[in-house]
Amino acid sequence: MSAANGLRGEAELRVGDMALVLRPSFAALVAAEEELGSLFAFVERAANGRLRIDDTVALFWHCVKDRPAALTRERLGEAMVAAGLAAAMPALRVLLGQILQGR
Repeated sequence: MSAANGLRGEAELRVGDMALVLRPSFAALVAAEEELGSLFAFVERAANGRLRIDDTVALFWHCVKDRPAALTRERLGEAMVAAGLAAAMPALRVLLGQILQGR
């Protein structure tokens, strides 16, 4: 069972032995937008197949709820690559949907 609450727009992402909850809160999305630029442009890049790994890691990093002390941004990125990018797509789809539609 996932700890992510779909009613809050949360998604689960497995990173090694950790199950992270990604919550696209206002503060998280503002922080992501400060780093990535417009989230609408981010969604457009995703739709056009031009999303970069570091963009996805950045969005996930800002959305991690209750980030474990042992998790670094580098570890998050390495774990995503090790698991294969397809493993991150369900969580990315949820976050993109929340960016566009909200709750």
